[in-house]
Amino acid sequence: MQAWSPVAVPATTQTFGPLRVFDSVSQELVQLDCDREVTMYVCGITPYDATHMGHAATYVAFDTLQRIWRACGATVNYTQNVTDVDDPLIERAAATDRDWQDIAVEQTNLFRSDMEALRVIPPANYIGAVESIDLVVERINQLKAADAVYDLDGDLYYDITKARLLGEIAHLSRDEMIAIFSQRGGDPQRPGKHDPLDALLWRHERPNDPSWPTELGAGRPGWHIECAAIALKYLGNTIDVQGGGSDLKFPHHEMSAAHAETATGEQPFARAFMHTGMVALNGEKMSKSLGNLVFVSKLTASGIDPMAIRLTILNNHYRTEWEWFDSSLDTAVARLERWRAALSQPAGALDITAQIGAALTNDLDTPRAIGLIDEWAHATLNGDDSDPSSPTLLSQTIDALLGIA
Repeated sequence: MQAWSPVAVPATTQTFGPLRVFDSVSQELVQLDCDREVTMYVCGITPYDATHMGHAATYVAFDTLQRIWRACGATVNYTQNVTDVDDPLIERAAATDRDWQDIAVEQTNLFRSDMEALRVIPPANYIGAVESIDLVVERINQLKAADAVYDLDGDLYYDITKARLLGEIAHLSRDEMIAIFSQRGGDPQRPGKHDPLDALLWRHERPNDPSWPTELGAGRPGWHIECAAIALKYLGNTIDVQGGGSDLKFPHHEMSAAHAETATGEQPFARAFMHTGMVALNGEKMSKSLGNLVFVSKLTASGIDPMAIRLTILNNHYRTEWEWFDSSLDTAVARLERWRAALSQPAGALDITAQIGAALTNDLDTPRAIGLIDEWAHATLNGDDSDPSSPTLLSQTIDALLGIA
């Protein structure tokens, strides 16, 4: 599957580091290696309605991580999937009397254009579920060999007793996991399952449901095994960062990691699990089921500078919960104008690039970095102590690390 157009990222004049981020498993800051090729997998969209601000916040956050990681000296191998066949997409197709494949293509294209507008660096590997079915079958066969699979009326399930990380990423009790499993793609109440938390690996063909012929029988992949299979193929058995929204901690990331570790026999699947906070509108989490969404494409179509949208997102720390307000976007528009006015001056206040780097390498503290630039812009526009090289250096740093052109 084709990703979107490359983004030109200016070279930075200094190397920043060390880089520390918050790991959901240990609940502590952990240091990421910067002296080698590193690997990152961020779960992609199910393309039935893209791209709302919750999506955008996640992909901008991990784009910022990639930018900082590069500035610290790493070469980043980044992979993202597209769940281009799954229940929500098929349900949307039935509700709208459209072909599910047409919806998937349409919404994936829209997502690409939104990512280009927000200047998100494309992944090296952008892989769809449909094109990964052979990979999924290969990994399910490995799970079979590990005695971790059972058949229930033609559907194949993963034996959750094989999972090492169950409850360790989301820090939920068993009762809490069972209670929310059905809300997040699971089927804890299905009769015949060995355990309510066993995850579907392969869905046997059903009437009017997409399916593909394989040695497992005709059918289609489960959600969690899709990401495990893609990550293992393109990034290896142990990756540096597994990323996504906080609502993916359980079941998706715990199940995907379990599938990967059981299939390969290697631990850990990821050295760090990073998660972004949820974005709310009118007091409730943005979600397609509630319909309380703010879309990137609608904002840009109305003439909003995409850099102001990105700046609105970055003004919130990536792992905090926050709420979208139109007034926040107005603030970002005004901030962007001040920054550009200050950067157009022949001299600016003294260089603050090292301070910005220190903020961003400390768990991606973008609000702190933005505050530093605000102070610099105020001092520059007021004609305080100046450095003739400062505007050029700072412009390159803002672009390279924050993605704001």
